[in-house]
Amino acid sequence: MKSLHLFRPVAALALLATALPAQAQSFAPIPAFPLAQSDLSIVRPTQPVHPFTVAGQRGVLVGTQDGAFESWILPVKLLSHLTMEAQVEGYSVPIEVNPQSASIEVRPDRTTITYAHIAFTIRQIMYSPDIPEMAPGTGPVVLFQIDSLHPMDITFRFTPEMRWMWPKRNDGIPGAEWVASKTPVDGGYYVLHMDYPDLAGAVTIPGAQPGILAPYQERPQVHPLELKLHIDPKRDNGKYFPLLMAVGASPETAATPALGQALQKLNDTLAASYTAHAAAYQKLLSESTSIETPDKALNDAFRWGIVSIEQLKAHAWPTQETALVAGYYSSGDSARPGFGWFFGRDALYTLYAVNGFGDFALTRAELEFLIARQRPDGKIMHESSQTAADPVVNWKSFPYMYAAADSTPLFLMALRDYYRSSGDLAFIQAHRETIEKAWAFETAASSDTDHDGIYDNSQGTGWVESWPTSTASGGMPHQEIYLAALDEQASSAYAALESALGDSAKAEAAQARAARVKATLESEYYDPAKGCYAFSHNADGSQDRTSTIYPAVAYWDSGSSLDHPAACLQQFAAPTLATDWGLRDVATTEPIYDGMSYHQGSVWPLFTGWAALAEYRGGQPLAGEQMLMQNVDLTWAQDPGAVTELLSGDYFVPFGRSTSHQLWSSAMVITPSLRGIFGISLDAATNTITVNPHLPAEWSYGSVHNLILGSESLALSFDKADGALKVRAISLTHWPNNDPSFENPSTKVIHLRSDDPGTKLITSGNDKGALVIPLPPVEIVTPSHVLPGPGAETAQFRVLSAEYGPNSLTLEVAGQPERKVNLYLVENESLPKLDLDKTISGNPQWVGLTKQTHLKPGELPQNPSIVSIHFPPGKGWQTTKITLTW
Repeated sequence: MKSLHLFRPVAALALLATALPAQAQSFAPIPAFPLAQSDLSIVRPTQPVHPFTVAGQRGVLVGTQDGAFESWILPVKLLSHLTMEAQVEGYSVPIEVNPQSASIEVRPDRTTITYAHIAFTIRQIMYSPDIPEMAPGTGPVVLFQIDSLHPMDITFRFTPEMRWMWPKRNDGIPGAEWVASKTPVDGGYYVLHMDYPDLAGAVTIPGAQPGILAPYQERPQVHPLELKLHIDPKRDNGKYFPLLMAVGASPETAATPALGQALQKLNDTLAASYTAHAAAYQKLLSESTSIETPDKALNDAFRWGIVSIEQLKAHAWPTQETALVAGYYSSGDSARPGFGWFFGRDALYTLYAVNGFGDFALTRAELEFLIARQRPDGKIMHESSQTAADPVVNWKSFPYMYAAADSTPLFLMALRDYYRSSGDLAFIQAHRETIEKAWAFETAASSDTDHDGIYDNSQGTGWVESWPTSTASGGMPHQEIYLAALDEQASSAYAALESALGDSAKAEAAQARAARVKATLESEYYDPAKGCYAFSHNADGSQDRTSTIYPAVAYWDSGSSLDHPAACLQQFAAPTLATDWGLRDVATTEPIYDGMSYHQGSVWPLFTGWAALAEYRGGQPLAGEQMLMQNVDLTWAQDPGAVTELLSGDYFVPFGRSTSHQLWSSAMVITPSLRGIFGISLDAATNTITVNPHLPAEWSYGSVHNLILGSESLALSFDKADGALKVRAISLTHWPNNDPSFENPSTKVIHLRSDDPGTKLITSGNDKGALVIPLPPVEIVTPSHVLPGPGAETAQFRVLSAEYGPNSLTLEVAGQPERKVNLYLVENESLPKLDLDKTISGNPQWVGLTKQTHLKPGELPQNPSIVSIHFPPGKGWQTTKITLTW
């Protein structure tokens, strides 16, 4: 265990302690107060090596499910390696408490780890509040609730850190001083001093006594700090013993009396601060968009995505701006807690989800944070540490702040998406100069060094930060399709923004540029041999034809697409890119593929989200559903309630360095759900909602509650009946007491539309304004989504494509040799002549149709028709086409 060298400052501290007046602090355990209950929770046995994260705007706890953790009061790591040991009266063996961890319960407002032993139960209740009444310099709170049969002594051991987050310099190892309370039973508190008086921390548990504090006369030694707590079950059972922590980052707040006062205020206000903290999460979830579907896991993962994003808000130090960090994970012996600093592109991808669940205040705060850091030439920030504002750091001298080229086009796209969702023209007008500067950078000659009219990698990395020299690119790419696709979408975004601002000339010019970029992209990147698009275009005009996930980005913004999508969409769904837990970025058929590589083969939930949305928007919802549900299931896979950053491309296991609570990974549950399954696109300026839904065949209904369109809160209902899907919008903003008998009284006319040519608009009656969208005569239900076991390889059945023709449906599917798979059919019309075409390519060992003749149109069958597939023996994946006719 990393421990403390106490010899350096002890003599000075001893003199200081004698000069201090007696401290007035009187810490006390807290009578148990009620904890918030909600239907959103994850309760399961602990997996000791798996991570947990408890994050908030002021601080974060990151640790493992055996209960050990490190604590940050942002942006300072106060302590690490906190563990417990118990000595029970009459039980002669000391008990390491952390190996007794039995269960973990995660709720939006808190995480609880329970330790179970025959002599005691200890609950470690952790939360990270951010309310105005909290003492300055305080952050996460841990409540230890201890129930024991006999008196016991618990020793809490930890490593004092007092380390600024990277890259701010650190002074060295803190020296500890114990400041005793007036009443010995109240204990006291440790003060963690540094070499200079502008940084110090304080730690205690009410009633605890100090452990080893080596005197100055002793030879230099290394010891952990200890808090020793005696528990009398008659007096203490059920009470909360809080771990109180504070940091002072100025000479005034780092003074010992000030730190003691901060701990005292935290101790005195714990019940009230927790109640306010829990209420804030209840308010967040009640006011945010939610979905209701037959799939509870999807419904819950959607809400966990909102919570995960909320927990990654942080106060930028020392300006106190609110912005999103990319994610958290244990820092170990470093000062880097995962990706716990501010990233431009991570946040900009996430804002599509934030706009989706209606937190426009968060979107504005994030955009303003980026605007404040726009480079004079218009480039948008890539990365800023939480300590970047420190003048000694000189963050701009580091190579990170503007390292990536994609933040600038993504900024224009995210601004347009915010305007489409919110209708907030005033915000766009207020930042017109910023928009113009970003556009000038996007279209500058220095951003297009080969003069083909497309933004290229000359201004920084596109996506990949490393690329093998053995590829056709010969190393780092000249112009990735990733950047080219973003450039087209950013051009359309700028055109829409200028149109809203009333400059038709600029809007027309930008839209013309978007068309030129699209045409050049198609001519320079399309690879007829593969039927998909090359990874990059080289300066000499050649292609790097590596098969990758990156063409999927062309579908990110609504209205954008590829001219030759079929082979690409199939490539995304095929086992060469798709695993049972998400999408690789490089296909396994490529010589450079490496499933352990950050950029040449690993699986990112971000990629899975890109591809899922591309499949939905490209008319392949079965493949899209398989991908989306993998991200959904990852919500429970590692850090409960959050989705990890990246996983192996070969085995189902996250990378050891994967940031387990990752911002855009959780966002990739929300965006493909709203914009893929429900196919929602918003236009608040015209009060129009476009719906192109792809509800799974087995669903009879779905709904989106509290969808925010401008100032309106709406409910969208999707109900299947009579071979069609009825979509209805109901105003919640003006609905008195949610009385369903009250006719929709919205002061604004909400226009529903769909791109499906068979859609009918209901123009009269109770359903006036609703849409009726025809359903296909027959739909497919694929096997239930489930993640494989840890360490498993990819083996699950996959739908590569589904194409409807006149009275037919052709499926291309892939499976492992000798595997049997049943596909279920939902008939939206009576199809007595439904049959299986016997001319099947790929020649599986057996394909059969079990036809149920008693089905009623529009009803989900309990005994559906079944297509049974038995893949033949052989080596590697087997593919086949199956055609149903009627």
